[in-house]
Amino acid sequence: MELNGKVILVTGGGSGIGAAMCRRFASEDPRAIVVADIDSAAAISVAQEIEGHAAGVDVTDEAAVGALIESVEDRHGPIDLLCNNAGIMTLGSVDVPDVEWQRIWQINVMSHVYTLRAVLPGMLAREEGYLLHTVSAAGLLTNIGAAPYAVTKHAALALAEWIAVTYGDRGIKVSCLCPQFVNTAMLIEPTMSPELESWVREGALEPDEVAEAVMVGLSEERFLILPHPEVGDYFQRKAADYDRWLAGMRRLNASVLPAGDGL
Repeated sequence: MELNGKVILVTGGGSGIGAAMCRRFASEDPRAIVVADIDSAAAISVAQEIEGHAAGVDVTDEAAVGALIESVEDRHGPIDLLCNNAGIMTLGSVDVPDVEWQRIWQINVMSHVYTLRAVLPGMLAREEGYLLHTVSAAGLLTNIGAAPYAVTKHAALALAEWIAVTYGDRGIKVSCLCPQFVNTAMLIEPTMSPELESWVREGALEPDEVAEAVMVGLSEERFLILPHPEVGDYFQRKAADYDRWLAGMRRLNASVLPAGDGL
């Protein structure tokens, strides 16, 4: 996909990977970039920097998401590239309270459903459109110490995969961005143990590096965009021998989580 002259919407565009993608996309001379974020001030800041447009939106509110997409298309024309990038991290095991499970499910999964409900009819009518889902390597593998995050990212990957299978022959292109660790505010949670934090920081990429990988992936129209290439190797090992992979992940889990963490 070439971004020149295209209309682009990025959710969670006010910071982190989303902001880096907006900045990188802006250099490709798109028709319009809309930076959407629940933090309106952050969205405005990024939009002013790239001469784009800002929108404050809560992606868990389907009506608000639908209104946003309608306003974008009324003002700029059909959305060519929709980036479902908004997401949060929740650490813990199955004992995480229901309210936190529901919150991460709404943001990491249902927000994708809501945007797709709004944009797919128009894309299918035009027989063209590109969907980029920020999923994380956790969707392909897992996430040590973070059951809610791993589960919701698996679900986001499954949804994107289903869309690609169902609508790929009708002009809909889909990519999933699956980085491992990225140096953003989400990277380190206050409740992380020193062992886990040290492991997470090792090998973390900068958001700009991830955005550059996105540009390459979009130009090649790849389903999986892997800023950390080793994630592809891990995924292959998982598929080749699931039990061996699980045993290796248990060893990793034991090495980065102090005994007694979790249930």
